[in-house]
Amino acid sequence: MIAPSRRGFLSALAGGGALLALAACGASGSADPGGEARASGSAQGGGAFEFTDDRGKKVSLPAKPTRIVAQSAAAAALWDFGVRPIAVFGPHKLKDGGPDPEVGNVDISTVESLGNVWGEFNVEKYASLRPELLVSGMYLDDQLWYVPEKSKDKIEALAPTIGIRLTGKPLEQIIGKYEELARALGADTDAPEVAQAKERFEAAAAKLPELAEKGLRIMAMSGLPENMYVVAPKDHAAMDFVRGKGLDVVVPEKPDEGGFYETLSWENADKYPADVILYDARAQSMKLEEMMKKPTFADLPAVKAGQVYPWRAKERFSYLGHANMLEELIANLEKAKPGIA
Repeated sequence: MIAPSRRGFLSALAGGGALLALAACGASGSADPGGEARASGSAQGGGAFEFTDDRGKKVSLPAKPTRIVAQSAAAAALWDFGVRPIAVFGPHKLKDGGPDPEVGNVDISTVESLGNVWGEFNVEKYASLRPELLVSGMYLDDQLWYVPEKSKDKIEALAPTIGIRLTGKPLEQIIGKYEELARALGADTDAPEVAQAKERFEAAAAKLPELAEKGLRIMAMSGLPENMYVVAPKDHAAMDFVRGKGLDVVVPEKPDEGGFYETLSWENADKYPADVILYDARAQSMKLEEMMKKPTFADLPAVKAGQVYPWRAKERFSYLGHANMLEELIANLEKAKPGIA
């Protein structure tokens, strides 16, 4: 099988189909389309707004926007900093009706849905909401995540857009950019809940160098029925962060064109010895029990030892989101034993 391109794999990662399983518009929330985004501890809407995004694009408005629409992961980050979008697009509702992990703490019953899967974006509904600002992350240069290429021009004509780069920058800088945006929107980013989350994040980060002394060799991966994908840490901010703190994270020898992963056949699942395997826990990815049906995966030392733990591949870029991720990772690694690979 030919390895997917960077764009193709990212699309697959976002989608729900089969290369399509890794890489119906969601039901509307109960939010009033005439409602406003809110920023805690602020008189949002007062004063001018100015922000330069990671495309170098400067957005200047005479007043702070209150009608904010965001891709689900961006909405989750902004929510943790006190900003309340009026609508979301991208994964936010699971088949059982519960919130998708990608949307974090966003109350999906209070926001409008413009689309729940890759390629869906209800432009007519978006227009009816009278948006004042759209926010999305970016994995590729100048491409807003989950904004369909076919309707990009129509979408961008309706309201200014802001893109925040999610790769090629340190984790703290990405979180800091969302914090800066939330502050520009009028949120109180010094609020007690934000300060507490930042303290948790910093405390967890401080534990990593000591944990690294255990000598665990760690591999992060995703799975599709045809192939497994070994994570290239430099293209995943959280993995790059923990590696920078001294943890021994596998770096694939031959990442695919464009980066992010090295594609391996399941027959070569043992290419990189590891004491611990972190598997992609997103709803779109193969479940652990499905991967266990692959004999070469089930036979790996880490799998046999039960040292296989979830990797939160799409955790939102806020202090709270990554405090949760690091605390879970630390708890799992503390009970793992080195030297089994």
